[in-house]
Amino acid sequence: MPHIPRRVKACIPWLAAVLCAGLLELPFPIAGPLPFGRAVFAWFGLVPLLCAILSKDAIRHRHPLRHAFLISYLCGFLWYTGNCYWVRDTMAKYGDLPAVVPVLLLIGFSLVLGLYFGFFGLALALVRQRTGSTRIALAAAPFFWVALELAAARITSVPWDQLGYSQIDNALVNQLAPWTGVYGISFLLVAVNALMAGGFVIDRCPPRPFWQSPKPWGIAGVLLMMAGACGLFVTPSHPTPTASAVLIQPNLDVSGDNKWSGPGEWEQHIAGFNHLAGEQCKSFINGIPQTEAPVVVPQCPSPAANPHADVIVWPESPAPFDESDPRFESALASIAQSAHAAVIVGNIGWTRDAQTEEWNYFNSALVVGSDGARVGRYDKIHLVPFGEYIPFANLLRFAHKLTGRVSRFSRGDGAKVFRLATTKDGAHRFGVFICYESVFADEVRHFAQLGAEVLVNISDDGWYGDTSAPWQHLNMARMRAVENRRWLLRDTNNGITAVIDPYGIVRESIPRHQEDALPAQFAFRDDVTFYTAHGDVFVWLCAALSVVALVVALKSRKPARSRD
Repeated sequence: MPHIPRRVKACIPWLAAVLCAGLLELPFPIAGPLPFGRAVFAWFGLVPLLCAILSKDAIRHRHPLRHAFLISYLCGFLWYTGNCYWVRDTMAKYGDLPAVVPVLLLIGFSLVLGLYFGFFGLALALVRQRTGSTRIALAAAPFFWVALELAAARITSVPWDQLGYSQIDNALVNQLAPWTGVYGISFLLVAVNALMAGGFVIDRCPPRPFWQSPKPWGIAGVLLMMAGACGLFVTPSHPTPTASAVLIQPNLDVSGDNKWSGPGEWEQHIAGFNHLAGEQCKSFINGIPQTEAPVVVPQCPSPAANPHADVIVWPESPAPFDESDPRFESALASIAQSAHAAVIVGNIGWTRDAQTEEWNYFNSALVVGSDGARVGRYDKIHLVPFGEYIPFANLLRFAHKLTGRVSRFSRGDGAKVFRLATTKDGAHRFGVFICYESVFADEVRHFAQLGAEVLVNISDDGWYGDTSAPWQHLNMARMRAVENRRWLLRDTNNGITAVIDPYGIVRESIPRHQEDALPAQFAFRDDVTFYTAHGDVFVWLCAALSVVALVVALKSRKPARSRD
């Protein structure tokens, strides 16, 4: 074997971190919908990093723990910078910021979240050092990874593109989601990566029996990867829709003046709303937009025989829909009565605080029955930091000066379910959540737990432009349908507006960036999955075992001798 110069050898772990970051970018959308087959990179993309952390050279490093942390931190920083590059684009276009600030914000964002990768590498190196066993460190890898994904969701509140989302189109692997949520899929992927890495880093000397050698690890990893990847070719169940909705896509310019205060402007827009609400039958995309999904032209019944929709949905959008405006209430009642359908509309809601007597306003979804009467209102619980509120506002006073577009919304007080009359078989329960809330699995499940028979997600993804974010956001919302085995009606301002079945398949959608409506077919379900009922039991178990492993490792007074 040729001699490798020491300087070159020292660079290999850092190059492995860069390679790993690149490989882990590929199983997620980058600038459009994820091409078929690219999800397979998640099954082995973590191998270079694991090898860099647990190789003989890494173990013999003068500062192995610091070395492992920094290598992993570099990987995490690069991954977040690539996966979430849309942060810079969004802030540059809509943030009213000096040119350099969006770049600095993306760097700061990635430096903070990249720490999770750093802690992952540090934990593995610590266990390896204190136990003297690479096998034990590799076995602990999926537990540490899932525990850190939980931390990302609960501490920094950015569980964006967790590893398990990469398999949203894998019908075989997705069967874990109703039991463990997306975290179980992440666990499986990291476990397979660890097995494959074991084939490279487990010590081959002294000679060992076959079952104690690194070969079984590598072989098992490859076989599991091949079996798991086969799920991309599995066709899931195809449930039959029994109800209908109209999802309106207004395509309003998020950077424009949407006050509708000109002569006749309000009336013109409301007339357009009313027209789109009446769309009962038209062509749609049988899948995700901007893919090779076919366009379906249904056989439409005669107007006399065409049944009314069960619900009409208007998304979160920059429309001037405010509960304090009497025209808004009147327009909703008129549309609901003329369409003989319930209406769900994104709007600004107001509530007076009984103690301070101050008015708080909310990013809300107002629900009106088919008779035009108000049914209730859901107020968004999980607000977007620096978009809908400024965290630690008293400390970060400078943030108010960075941009005038940051809203000052208050948080809602909990999940709500609305019982609405339908055209065929009585009343059914709807759960509505708004935009960014779709990335929080444990929060969305509460709607189904409270009895929602269908989920409705209203969102304004116009802020993301033509970056990766709308496609990433769609895939995360699709996972919520899988975890809870519910149909999901996803209505957006400018796309991706779609109907998602309980297996995460986009059944109907319409093109992005155009004013349109999607007459959507769906169904109601009232069965409850394990994840809906019990939430993150699996991930908390992983977190507890991770803590135990770290405590045991830290209590060891000195590094153990290598046992493999």
